[in-house]
Amino acid sequence: MSSPDSAPLTGGATSRAPISRRDVWLAAGLFVAAIVSAWLGQVAGFYGEESPPFAWSLVYAAVLTLPIALRRRHPEIVLVVVAIAFFVGVTLRIPEVYVANVSLFLAMYTVGAYVADRRRATLVRLAVIVGMFVWLLVTTFQAATEPGDDGFSRAGLFSPFAAWILIQFLVNAAFFGGAYFFGERAWADAQSRRALEERTAELERERELTAAQAVALDRVRIARELHDVVAHHVSAMGVQAGAARAVLDRDPEAARTALAAVETSARGALTDLRNLLDTLRTSDATDADGTDSPASTVRLVALPDLVAHATANGLPTTLSVVGEPLDAPDLVQVNLYRIAQEALTNARRHGGPGATADVRLRYGVDVIELDVSSTGVVRGGGRPGLGLVGMRERATASGGVLDAGPRPRGDGWLVRARVPVSARVTAAGAARAAR
Repeated sequence: MSSPDSAPLTGGATSRAPISRRDVWLAAGLFVAAIVSAWLGQVAGFYGEESPPFAWSLVYAAVLTLPIALRRRHPEIVLVVVAIAFFVGVTLRIPEVYVANVSLFLAMYTVGAYVADRRRATLVRLAVIVGMFVWLLVTTFQAATEPGDDGFSRAGLFSPFAAWILIQFLVNAAFFGGAYFFGERAWADAQSRRALEERTAELERERELTAAQAVALDRVRIARELHDVVAHHVSAMGVQAGAARAVLDRDPEAARTALAAVETSARGALTDLRNLLDTLRTSDATDADGTDSPASTVRLVALPDLVAHATANGLPTTLSVVGEPLDAPDLVQVNLYRIAQEALTNARRHGGPGATADVRLRYGVDVIELDVSSTGVVRGGGRPGLGLVGMRERATASGGVLDAGPRPRGDGWLVRARVPVSARVTAAGAARAAR
C-alpha cells in the first residue's frame, strides 16, 4: 500500500523538509470532510443527547486534520497530536468517527514511512498503540461497570456486550497493525529504490569510465603505431639525406644512391601509414579478444627485411634465430616486431658513426625472447623518450617484460623483451600499458 500522494522518496523527514502542496490540500479536504461528517453524525444522533455543542466538533475537526499538512516535516509530532485529539474526541463523544480514523492512519503511516531514525519511529508508534489500547481498556471497564440498562445486553456466556468489546479490540488491532505494517513496507521500498538508483548511477559512471578508457587506449595504440612507423622511416631518410649532402659535390653517383634510398624509405613510410589507416578504418581490424587482425599486421617472419633495411640505411645489422619458431599470437608477433624496429631506429639515430647492431630471436617452450644489442655512443640520463615508453607498453600489453639500458660490457645499448607465447590482450594488461 502506498501513501495517498506518493511513496517516500528521501527515506527520512527533517525539520527543513518543504511542506508538500498535496499535503496541504489533503489536510484541507480532510478538514471539510470531518466537519460534514460531524454535522451528519450529530443530525443522525450517534451519541444521542450526550454530544457536546457543534462548536467543539469544529475544533476537533481542525486539530484532527490540519496537522496533516505538516506530516512530512514533523511526522512524530503530528502523530502524537492527532492521536491525542482522537482520544479526547471519542471520550467527549463528538459525533465524527470516520475522518478521524483516516487522519490517525495517515499520521501513523507517515511516521513509519518517512522517519529516518527507525528506533524513534518504532518507539513513537508503539507508544501511541499502547496508549490506544490502555484507553480502550479503561473505557471498556467503565462501560462494563456503569449501572443502567442502556446499550447492549450483558446476559449469557457470550453476551452482545462481550461481542461488541471483542469487535472493538479486533478492529483496533487490525487498524493499528495495518498502519504500522504499511509504513514499514513503504520505508523498505524507498530504501530499495534508493539503493537501485545509486547502483544505476554507479553503473552509469563505470560505463562512462570504461568508454573513456577505451578511447584513451585507442589513442595510445594509434600514437604508438604512428611513432613506430614514422620514426623508423624518417630516421632512415635523415641518415640517407645527410649522406647524400656530404658526398653531393665529390661523388654524385653515391649521392644519387642515397637519395634513391630516401625515396624508397618515403614510399615505405607511405605504404605503412596507408596500411595503418586501413586497419583503423576497418571494423574487423581487431578481433573479439582485442588482438590485431592478421590481415593488417606485421609478423616475426618480416624481421629479415627489417634487418636488411637497417643495414641498407647505415646500421650494419645481423639476425640470428634460436629454436623452433612457435605459432605465437598476432599480438605477440606485432609487438615484438615493433620493439625490434624501434630498438634499431634508436641505435641508428643515437649510436653515431660506425654503430652496429645484432638482433637475436630465441624461441623457448612457451616464451619468446628478443634481444637487440647495438654498439656506439651510450646516452644516459634525462627522461625516457616516447620510443622506450612505447616498447615497454608493447611488452606489457603482451603479458611480458622489457629491459633496456647500457650493455653490461663495452659500449652500446641492449634492449631485451621476454613475452609468453600464450599471451592474449586483456583489459587489465591494456590498462597497464596505457599508464
